[in-house]
Amino acid sequence: MRILLVEDDLQLARGLHQSLRAEGFTANHVNDAKSAWLTVQTNECDMLVLDLGLPDMDGLSLLKKIRQHHIRIPVLILTARDSIEDKIKGLDQGADDYLSKPFDVHELIARLRVIERRLGTAVSSVIKIKEVSLDSASHVVNIADTILDLPRKEFMVLKILMEQAGRIQSREQLESKLYEWGEEVASNAIEVHIHHLRKKLPDGFIKTIRGVGYSVAKGN
Repeated sequence: MRILLVEDDLQLARGLHQSLRAEGFTANHVNDAKSAWLTVQTNECDMLVLDLGLPDMDGLSLLKKIRQHHIRIPVLILTARDSIEDKIKGLDQGADDYLSKPFDVHELIARLRVIERRLGTAVSSVIKIKEVSLDSASHVVNIADTILDLPRKEFMVLKILMEQAGRIQSREQLESKLYEWGEEVASNAIEVHIHHLRKKLPDGFIKTIRGVGYSVAKGN
């Protein structure tokens, strides 16, 4: 899940960025509305965490612009404006959720997980396909009741493939969801992650569609 953090408080943004990465999100940061608008238009993010007090445009004006252009990206407003009127205004403009500062980062993560589930078909943080179970909240992968210890990137690749079970994910799609702006990516990085995962997962769990990408078959 690619999150765009739109926040002009750099210290807060750095802390949030670290927390989001630790929870398995791919997070990028911009500090003004213009940069956020350009990113949203190019479909480079799946979710927006939006501060309202931006230097070049009020966050609500940006949200209104996004909705006027029929861009349905989920938006969680993060702001010091905490009156009921402000919350109603934000939700009426098309926000999916509203969290007032100061806030607990665990609550923010929980709210983002709820929005993430709305984007897919899962009704909980646990995805189970055959004998493989993945819990996106606790970062635990279970295979037939045996806990599998996965590095962050491998966990994220598996999570993407299981969330999109039955659909092919190209190398480019996986890279865009896995790596942040400016992060160095080796040309064979995805292939390496897949190779390592296959050695830990049941035979045939991840399938290669030659010249197209990778997929995990649906199944109970």
